[in-house]
Amino acid sequence: MKIKTYIGLDVHKNSIVVAIAHADGTPPQYYGKWGGSNLAVERGLVKLLKKLGLTKAEVSLVYEAGPSGFVLARRLHQLGYHCIIVGPSEVPEKAGKRIKTDKRDARKLARLHRAGELEAIHIPEPQDEAVRDLCRARTDASQAQARCKQQLGMFLLRNGFRYEGKTNWTQSHMNYLRKLRMPHLAQQLVAEEYIQAVDAGVERVARIELQMKELLPTWEREPYVRALMCFRGFQEVAAMTEISEIGDLSRFEHPRQLMGYIGLVPDEESSGEKRRQGGITKTGNGHARWMLIECASHYSHSPRVSAQLSARQAGQSREIRAIAWRAQNRLNYRWRRLAARGLHRNKIVVAIARELCGFLWELHRQVTLELQEKAA
Repeated sequence: MKIKTYIGLDVHKNSIVVAIAHADGTPPQYYGKWGGSNLAVERGLVKLLKKLGLTKAEVSLVYEAGPSGFVLARRLHQLGYHCIIVGPSEVPEKAGKRIKTDKRDARKLARLHRAGELEAIHIPEPQDEAVRDLCRARTDASQAQARCKQQLGMFLLRNGFRYEGKTNWTQSHMNYLRKLRMPHLAQQLVAEEYIQAVDAGVERVARIELQMKELLPTWEREPYVRALMCFRGFQEVAAMTEISEIGDLSRFEHPRQLMGYIGLVPDEESSGEKRRQGGITKTGNGHARWMLIECASHYSHSPRVSAQLSARQAGQSREIRAIAWRAQNRLNYRWRRLAARGLHRNKIVVAIARELCGFLWELHRQVTLELQEKAA
């Protein structure tokens, strides 16, 4: 049915400000304020539709993405409403705007939604979001562990202790740390607390990685994760993180759309005959961009299928292995060409990550084709 009313929601933790814009072009109007729970929104929509004499199919809702996540949108979809979520950075702003209130924000969302100026963001599947949360928890645990190690290292350096071994944080290094004796009791207590924090961080990361490995066989995107593990630099954790962050790649009709979604394309300010490009936009999913750049650094080495990579490729089709091998050759060649031009290593890694997106997009299409042939 034709949409007759557009509803803008300014969502907060404990309240939701509502504005409506009718399709006849009349100015948007402030409607009222609801509670922040899904139940409050359901009851408010029932009263609103009854007052306007409309059905669920005749209204469309919009709100900005925020800390409340996708729970509200999923519930509205479940109830039969049409609802989209937009990124805050994608909402147009007037340059001379000096007043910002919840009522104005709600009216602005309703007006822009009616005009078709808002582009909806992708709402991930609940299982994809659950795996993504687990992968992000592993990243948080790893960062906390690294911070504890740095604090312990700086504490020992301030007190004149230097490890003479080759590599830090090995078993030999930990044995050395546990045998240290500080000159003061207070300093000894500090050292023991830091060591226990490091041990707890190692155990925490190991527990989360174990949960990730146990969850993978039950995830519907396991074939895509296994296929991505055929690529150099993508082990189980990296592959699960990348796939959970991007989700369904079939929504990208061209690799350039995937590159833009991850924020790896250069920004541009061109006018007339002048064209100016700057650094990458860094828009979209920053976690997916970070992991892709980390894995892209492995392509500085010459193409090679190691014993570990060969084990990860076991059981995959010849086409998937061919894509992975072609990616190694192409990206390493591209790396050497850029390095010969004298580009900074960081710029080279970003360029390789951007080109790696194209191989990920091709890999997804190949895996989808194989799954369809298997189902047929």
